[in-house]
Amino acid sequence: YPAKENLQAEFGETDIFIYPGYYFRLIDGLITNFHLPESTLLMLVSALMGREEMLAVYQEAIALDYRFFSFGDAMLLLPQGLPPESDKTSEDK
Repeated sequence: YPAKENLQAEFGETDIFIYPGYYFRLIDGLITNFHLPESTLLMLVSALMGREEMLAVYQEAIALDYRFFSFGDAMLLLPQGLPPESDKTSEDK
């Protein structure tokens, strides 16, 4: 992948499936809503933040009566750091 400062807008499709363990190279955070349990979107945010962290976030959101799904509350997700080199898949190195 190119360095962030060398990115160019393009149009197209991808066939990647992002799930926990995926190594993000081009984003620092994500603004999103609260997703359905066991959904691919919940897998995406868990890949960014970690499964245990997202479980804790969702437990607090439920306790505070946050609204879920498309017209619910939003959250800003900012991971605390990148995974160690050993956590990257060979495809991502």
